[in-house]
Amino acid sequence: MNEASAPARRPPDLAVLYRTLFLAFVAAFVAVPLLATVLGGFKSLGELRTNPFGLPSVWEWQNYAGILASRRYWQLLGNSFAISTLTTILALVVASMAAFVFAHIRFFGSRMLLNYFTMGLLFPAATAILPLFIKVRDLGLLDTYFGVVLPQVAFALAMSILLFRRFFKDLPVELVEAALVDGCSYPKFFRFVTLPLSRPILATVGTITFVHSWNAYLVPLIMLNSDAMYPWPLGIMVYQGEYTADWHLILAFITLTILPTFILFVFAQKHIVAGLTAGAVKG
Repeated sequence: MNEASAPARRPPDLAVLYRTLFLAFVAAFVAVPLLATVLGGFKSLGELRTNPFGLPSVWEWQNYAGILASRRYWQLLGNSFAISTLTTILALVVASMAAFVFAHIRFFGSRMLLNYFTMGLLFPAATAILPLFIKVRDLGLLDTYFGVVLPQVAFALAMSILLFRRFFKDLPVELVEAALVDGCSYPKFFRFVTLPLSRPILATVGTITFVHSWNAYLVPLIMLNSDAMYPWPLGIMVYQGEYTADWHLILAFITLTILPTFILFVFAQKHIVAGLTAGAVKG
């Protein structure tokens, strides 16, 4: 076989190489702290200070076993689950109905009202924590689940409505027209047509809202006074004293408490990607 007939080698695609290197860097940037957290829970406090990123010389399984055996851990986990579940359900119900109205019904001031909702993206909860506390106190909801849930739902509505509205507007217009011609009302169309087709965006918004509520710290700290009502971010204070902190137990506790959200994301990943990319490509 001569050199003339030999296939020419294609030059390497630099764009693919750069993209691969960038994604590898991002993956390492995210994975290394998580791996260090998991391994830190298997170390003693002394080894954690001298060897924070390496493998444990002696695996301290009792760090995790002691937390799992404690009643306090399951109480914190139950409070977090109750608050996050209520927040997610209320956010899905309110945001989906509001987004359906903004996507399919025109009325005076609809654009201004939509802009008013989306302004919530500009302000974090910390900027309104004092008026929120006063309002929750006046409603008599301090030290209750709903005292935490309602502010979290309010701040979750802006992003949720935007995601729902984009998805609803990308549904075929013929479905709406055919339903209205057949005498179907807007509530029935929303209940029997739109929602069954919206599983990807429901999973997307639900997962984002659940994880955000699960990791929330400031609002529960301000609204809750009783230790029995604390979610898991406030429960970390159990392992922190006035002058020292049991960091090996804190890392084990964090690992066990972020595990439910990690499992939720793994199972909902396919729907999340479908919901976020819906409407990105037009045929």
